[in-house]
This record gives sequence, C-alpha cells and structure tokens, in this order.
Amino acid sequence: MTGGGLTGGGAGGADGPVLLGVRHHGPGSARAVRAALEQSRPGAVLIEGPPEADALVPLAAQETMRPPVALLAHVLDDPGRAAFWPFAEFSPEWVALRWAQEHRVPVRFIDLPAAHSLAMTEGAEGAEGAEGAEGAEGAEGEAAKEDGGDGDAADIRVDPIGVLAATAGYDDAERWWEDVVEHRGADGRAEADALAPFAALAEAMGALREAYGDGGHRRDPVREAHMRLRMRAAQSEFGDHVAVVCGAWHVPALARRGAVAADRQLLKGLPKVKAAVTWVPWTHRRLARRSGYGAGIASPGWYGHLFSAPDRPVERWMTKVAGVLREEDYAVSSAHVIEAVRLAEGLAAVRGRPHAGLVEADDAIRAVMGDGSAAPSSLIHDRLVVGDVLGEVPEDAPAVPLQRDLARIQRMLRLKPEALEREAELDLRKETDAGRSRLLHRLRLLGIPWGEPTRSRGSTGTFRETWRLRWEPELSVRVAEAGIWGTTVLSAATAKAVSDAAGAASLAEVTALAERCLLAELPDALPVVMRVLSDRAALDADVGHLAQALPALVRSVRYGDVRGTDGAALREVAFGLAERVFVGLPPACVGLDADGAAEMRGHLDATHGAVGLLGQPVTTRPVAGRLATGRPVTGVPEAAPAAGLRSRWAGVLRSVAGRDTVPGLIRGRASRLLLDDGELGEEGAEHLMGLALSPGTPPADAAGWIEGFVGGGDGGGMLLVHDARLLALVDGWLTRVPAAAFTDVLPLLRRTFAEYEAGVRRTLGELARRGPAASTAARHPADDGTDAAAPGFGPGLDRDRAAAVLPTLSLLLGCSRREGDREAGTATGTGTDADADAGTGAWADAAIDSAADNDADAHADAYAQADLDADTGARSGRAQDSTSHSDTTASNGKSNGRGSGDRHHSEGNTNTASSNTNSLAGAGR
Repeated sequence: MTGGGLTGGGAGGADGPVLLGVRHHGPGSARAVRAALEQSRPGAVLIEGPPEADALVPLAAQETMRPPVALLAHVLDDPGRAAFWPFAEFSPEWVALRWAQEHRVPVRFIDLPAAHSLAMTEGAEGAEGAEGAEGAEGAEGEAAKEDGGDGDAADIRVDPIGVLAATAGYDDAERWWEDVVEHRGADGRAEADALAPFAALAEAMGALREAYGDGGHRRDPVREAHMRLRMRAAQSEFGDHVAVVCGAWHVPALARRGAVAADRQLLKGLPKVKAAVTWVPWTHRRLARRSGYGAGIASPGWYGHLFSAPDRPVERWMTKVAGVLREEDYAVSSAHVIEAVRLAEGLAAVRGRPHAGLVEADDAIRAVMGDGSAAPSSLIHDRLVVGDVLGEVPEDAPAVPLQRDLARIQRMLRLKPEALEREAELDLRKETDAGRSRLLHRLRLLGIPWGEPTRSRGSTGTFRETWRLRWEPELSVRVAEAGIWGTTVLSAATAKAVSDAAGAASLAEVTALAERCLLAELPDALPVVMRVLSDRAALDADVGHLAQALPALVRSVRYGDVRGTDGAALREVAFGLAERVFVGLPPACVGLDADGAAEMRGHLDATHGAVGLLGQPVTTRPVAGRLATGRPVTGVPEAAPAAGLRSRWAGVLRSVAGRDTVPGLIRGRASRLLLDDGELGEEGAEHLMGLALSPGTPPADAAGWIEGFVGGGDGGGMLLVHDARLLALVDGWLTRVPAAAFTDVLPLLRRTFAEYEAGVRRTLGELARRGPAASTAARHPADDGTDAAAPGFGPGLDRDRAAAVLPTLSLLLGCSRREGDREAGTATGTGTDADADAGTGAWADAAIDSAADNDADAHADAYAQADLDADTGARSGRAQDSTSHSDTTASNGKSNGRGSGDRHHSEGNTNTASSNTNSLAGAGR
C-alpha cells in the first residue's frame, strides 16, 4: 500500500531520485506506484531487496512466472538458514519490477545483501528469515525476531501505521489504511499529481522518525546506509533521475544526505556467508499475517481482488462468494447477491466510510447469505479472504539438482504441487500410483512432508494408500536442505536412510526405518538397515523394546508382499524377534505397577496382532517382484516356520494368564486373547474368571482382571450380554467386594464399562437389575426340559420368541415353503386346525434346532425337511416318511384346482408374514 514519497530535489522532477515509500502488499500502493512511474519515467528502478537477485530480474518478465512468488536466499553450506522476500500480484515492488521490464528500464535491488543478513541472523527462527521480516518491518513496524534481540527491544518497536491511525481517530490501523489509501481512486478518477500521495505520507513518516528515531529496529541504520550507497552508485550509472521503491519508514533516512564515509563505516566488519538466491513459488496463505510473516496482511485474497477488479469490486466479490457457497450446497440466489451488496453499501454509509470494505462485506454475507450463522463467513474467509493461490516460477530458474529431479518426477507422475489441501487415493497395483507412493515416502524420509498418510475411507487393504497433500513454500527450503544427501530423490533418500540407521537411538527406530525403506523402495539402503537391525536386536534384552519393534517389522514384511519386494530377510529377523519376545515376556510381566501393567498390556496387544500377521501363509515370488502392470504375482506357498508360531504364542499367553504374580490387568487380557483365538475350551473362560474373582483375590487385582478381559472397545460388553455365566460371576464378585475396598475398585470398573456402547451398557444395566439368574429364566423359559441350551445361554430356548423370527429367516435364506405343496395339501381337505398346528410345530421345531447350528447349509436342509413335515401334517394329520411325502405331493399336485374353495386352502395359502406368524404362535402354544 502507499507510503510516503519524496524526491531528492523535493519536487519529483528530474533533479533527483523519486522516493516512492510503500506499505508492502497493498493494491492501492501498487496502483499508485504504477501511476507515479508512468508520470516520472525514471531511467532506472531501485527496489528494496537483496542485490544478489539482480541476475534474476529477467525471469520476472516470462509468462511462466506467475505470482505469488518469492526470492529465496539460503546459505550454501547450510540451506536451513534461509530468508524469503515475497511478492504478490498486488505488491508495489512487483508492479515496479514488471513496469521496468515492460519499458526496458534497468532494475537494481538495494537492500542489505543476503550474504550479510543471513550471517547476522544465525540461529534466528522462522521460515521467512530475519531479512525478509526486517524488510517488512520498515513498512509496517511489525515485530520480527533478531539474533541477539531481547523481549524489551521488541516491545518498544513502533508501528507507524498504527500511530497514524490513532492520530486520525481510528482504533483499527487496517481500516484507516483501507479508507485513506485502498479506496483512493476506487471511483475510477485518477490523481492530478501521482506523486502527491507519496509526498504527503513521507512528511508524516519524517515526523515519526524525528519522534521515535529508528523505532526499535536496530538493524535499520545499517540497511539504510547500504541503500544510500546503492542509490549513489545507480545515479552514477544511470543519472540522477531514478525511482526508489521501498518501505515508507525508510524514506526520511534515504532522503537525508549524509557522508559516504559514515555509511561505509557502518557497513565495515559485517559478518558474511556464501549465499544463493532463486525464485520459488509462494502462496496467499503464507502472505497472511497469522502465518508469522512480519510484513503479512490480514486478507491477501481480498487485496488481490481489489487490485484485479476493474470496477464495482463489491458486486464482483459477492458474485465470487455466491459461487463458493453454491459449491458447498448453500442455497444462494442472485437475489441474495443483490441484497448483500445493498446491505454492505448501506453499512458503509452508516459507518461513515467512503466505500464498503471487507468488514461490511463480511457482515452482509453473514446476515443475508448465512442467515446469521458464522459458518459461511468462516468458509469465505478461508477460501477467498485468505485463499490458496500458489504461484509458479520458470523451469530455468536457478535450483539445486535435487529440486530439478523432483520437478522431473512430478511431471512424469502427473503429481502437481498445489496449495489447496486435497486427498489422493493411490492404488499400488497401478504403476503410476505406485510411483507416486514411492515419491511421497522418499520425500517424507528426507524430511519434506509434502504428503501425510491418512486412514482410507473406502478400503482397508494394503494395496491402497490415502495421502493428504499440500505444498507449502517452506518445502522449497527443505528440498534445498536435503540436497546435501544427493542430486536425485532416490540417491538422497538412500543416503539419508543409511545415515539415520547408523545414528538410531533405539531398536524401534531401526525397525520403523526398515518399514519406511520398504515403503520407499530403497534397495541399496535396506541391506544396511537390516544389518543394523539384526545387530541391535541381538544386543537388546528389553522385552518392551522388542515388543515395540515387532509390529513395525511385521508390517514391513506384509508391505513387502504387496509391493513385490523380497521380504525373506525381514521375515527371518521378524521370526527371531518374535521368539525372543515369547521367551522374555512372561518374566517381564511379573511385579509391575499400574503404569507398567498398562504399558505391558499395549505390548501384549501389539505382539498378538503381529503374530497374527506373521503366522499367515506367504507365497514366494519371482525375482522381478511383480509384472509389468505392477500387479503382484502369485507363487507356491513358502515353507516357513509360521505353522507353529501361533501355538507357541498361545502357550505364552496361557503361562501369563496362569501366573498369580502377574498383574490382573495383564492376566485378564491374556485370557481374553486366548478366548478370541478359540484356545480356551467351553469352560476355560469361566474357570479363569472364577479363579480371578475368587474371595481370596484382592479386589483391586480382580477389578484389573475384569478390565483386561472385558475392557476396551473390542466386544467385551457383548461377551457379558450373551454369556450369562460370565455375567453372573462378575455380578457375584461385585456383591462380595467389601465396603472399604469398593471405593478403590469403582474407578477401574467405571473406566471399563464407560468404553461400551450405550446400547450395551443399557442391556447390562437391565440384566443387572433383574439379576443374572432371573434374567436367564425370563429370556429362556424351560419347556419340557428336553432342549439343551448352547454353552453360556441358560437352560432352554424361548420358542415363542424364536418362532417370531422364522418367517424373516426363511425369506433371507430362501427356504420358504413351496406353494405347490401347500396348495396340494389344502386341496385334500383332510387336515384339521390341530393337525396344521402340529405340522407347523414340527416345522418350527426343526427350524429352531437348526438355528443352533451356524452352518447355512444345515439351515437350508432343516427348513426344507420341516416344510415337508408341516404340509404332510396338514393333509393327513400324521408324520410320514420324506419319500412317501414326496409321492403324496406329486399325486395331489395333479388335482390342485379341486377343492380350492376349502377354508383351509384360503387360509393356509396366504403368503404373508402375519399368517406365518400366527401359525408359528399356534405351534408354540
């Protein structure tokens, strides 16, 4: 935005430099700078920026250079020490640069060289670097970190725009600047003298400099001394009539004539480093002040709109807003746009502003398009007010070799960097997606987090990956930093992995690194990492470390199978690691406190999952690993020691579950894992729970056992709902807990049961209210004592409730009665209601008995047999052999039409759920 301007001679003529003071990144300033340059027609343009960038000026004229962009300067030996000078389309410096290119006017950068500024900011934090922030400070008075600066110095820094706004009676500096500068010329009328606004603000800045000196910016005198020297050199080369575009804060210092010797003395003895400068893409989001950028603005997207809109900016803004809201399924019409524009202009008039600004537009959007809700305003702020515009730079811009290789791979894989965050679904069976996965994993290994893996919403298969992609400008610095490892992405990732393996502090870090090497497909690094892994595993005796490392190693084996990588070496190490865990786990579980037991439970679960994966059969693969299409190739089963792995692990779990010296939490968890794997008999879980909840067990230890056995979200609550014996044991133990110990075990029990779903908790509460024995009797009333219940389900089955679901089951299984048999049976007219009930009862009995079996084929056979029996009973009132029943059906089917008016026929052949339910209810009676 515009700042104070002054000429060397005081009138802006040809007798001295034209000083155009600006506030960085402002559309009003940019328009004013262009008008001033058109009026003064200088012989050269001098811009606040590092002089090392003079050689990069011609790139700004290329069509492939699209702002926002930034000058990046970094130390050659330490690329992490870097600074940025951002330029947006509406930045006054960028407008001056493009004007000079269009009119073939020389351009020079005059700020302190990056070689000095980077050396002076060693150890400073922030991606922009001190120099980029310092350059902004001159215009805004924003605080920026300085090397060696303390908090008191930062507190006294002056915000010149804020001081001027307060003097004018504004409590918001941004609103004052918008009214005074940004809305100037918004009606299309040009200033009579384009230099007048610069002269007015320069006078105000001069008064502030007289009152505040350097305003707490201790490096400004050095920077301004260098600017004056560069100005003198430009005047000697191009004549006195040059234009200087710099921060308004610096204008009074540059207009003051001083001795050359004094300026050189200030620059004497400055530290210096070897620095390189290039152009890099930038984003609107990184121009925002909230990103930490010292010269940041609150609304880069809004300012970009003001600069690009030729007329009627509010109307055009509301049109953009309506488009974004419609994409998000908000009901916004043209009428909303019209009313929002009217409201914004009305608010501006009421508030005494020359034109509607962003505040008025936001209020109108919330009231008209959002119906008072802040949700649309938040969406518009993120999408439009700030925005996700990403700039572009020419391919021939200077770059480190690693950056060029990365750009080549991005083009080859059609993976374009974007500032807008998006998700990418990758199918590893496709060659292009597999290449994208390799690239993203290699970049993550190099510390360049362009993409972050996330959970897939569509598939859980290992052949699919989901990434959240977003390119940030700081990643350009990360790429330059990673250039020390190699000139290509593959070589750099390989060297980095080898170095990380040598410096890994724990076994878990090495196993995680091995997994990352497999994901990134680094064949040269993997053998080195595996040697380090084998050495560390042999020397590490901590079971916790081994158990923590095993899951990552097993995942690596599985990923190797999916990606076609030979995982034989990994599998061998994984088996050895698992055996060591099996041996060391039982003694490691003894004598643990509560925190140690909780940590060991996590290791137990992780090892159990790893053993489940490792015990699965694998197939051998050809040397190539996969076909040309990228699809995995199948082979013959590999002879591996996986067969006995599960059984050995089950033995370890039995040992842990049976040791009294092991904390109850771990014993309960081991028992549950055995139950889930089918390693406990019908009475095994009840026996272990009975021992754990016996009167001699301390209540706290028993509560821990319950938490380990039925705690968590893995179905423990449903186990208690459906197994009345286990619920009765828990209920009986709880009633025997002494009053003094009850308050101690209550938090453990609440933590256990709080993890259940609401429906499970409600059912358990109802069962507990009725009592396990009563609830069992209510749910399973005994008939004649002949029906044996399934283990854990009470003494018998409730036939009325079971019969109610049989029609639905018959439809689902496709086993409904054949209509021809029903009609044939009805046509005979020999059956009675009692006989029909008897037949239907036989059908229900067979179906109930078959329902106890989980085999679908058994279900179908039982229903078919019951169907035949039921129809036979309806015809003859007695049970017949299935063969004779088939004969009867065949003979009676011929006279299907006779006797169709019979009452049994009209009632029995109704194919509705209600009639079937009534028949089943009669059978139950």
